[in-house]
Amino acid sequence: MRILCVIPVRGGSKGIPRKNLKPIAGKPLVAWTVDQALEAKAALAEEFDMDVIVSTDDPELAQIAIDYGAEAPFIRPAHLANDTAATEPVIEHAIEFMTADGRRPDAVMLLQATSPVRIPGTLERAVRQFVDSGADSMVGVIPIGPFIWAATEPPTAQYEVMNRPRRQDLTRETYRYRENGSMYITKTEIYEKYHNRLAGRIELFMLDDIEGVDIDVMIDFSVAEHQLQEILRKEGRIA
Repeated sequence: MRILCVIPVRGGSKGIPRKNLKPIAGKPLVAWTVDQALEAKAALAEEFDMDVIVSTDDPELAQIAIDYGAEAPFIRPAHLANDTAATEPVIEHAIEFMTADGRRPDAVMLLQATSPVRIPGTLERAVRQFVDSGADSMVGVIPIGPFIWAATEPPTAQYEVMNRPRRQDLTRETYRYRENGSMYITKTEIYEKYHNRLAGRIELFMLDDIEGVDIDVMIDFSVAEHQLQEILRKEGRIA
């Protein structure tokens, strides 16, 4: 089975200028996801062929990707790198390029560089779960409690208010799950048929709470950096 890992990053960012280049815990933001993808590639090498590419419109980001060991085989066209461009056409562009290069994937792993906190082994576990499940697509999620409200008129709860569950009694079925954008795995034909990363039979992949950071504003950098450093300490990479 051939898996294409795509890390899409743009040079422009309205919220945090040049966000994907910004240093965090000792290296550029995008480098964390590149490293994690390459570690998964090495761990899965006996079972799967995996290509790790960065899709970017920015030559500086492309060079960082190459420096850290990924491929940056093209500069993404401008119409796929503006503020209104959706992610799916970016993935489809990568699929078409790799197919023309003789490396058509069976499935695509989409990794967002703005979610840099991943526990070692997470991506390998995700690939194996995807294959074993027989799903068409899979989404990484963070478990949350069911105590969710909708701001309707009047407000409505997503749980039984008169039978409020205790947190320790919650089960896989009674939890709710937040899609944090960190990771998706999708069969290639799903993109080609539905032009969507999620379709067909969808599998949930449970991420750890610590992996739930999505960098959108500056405070998120501080949170993510702290969590990355904690992971490095547990691995003995830093004191």
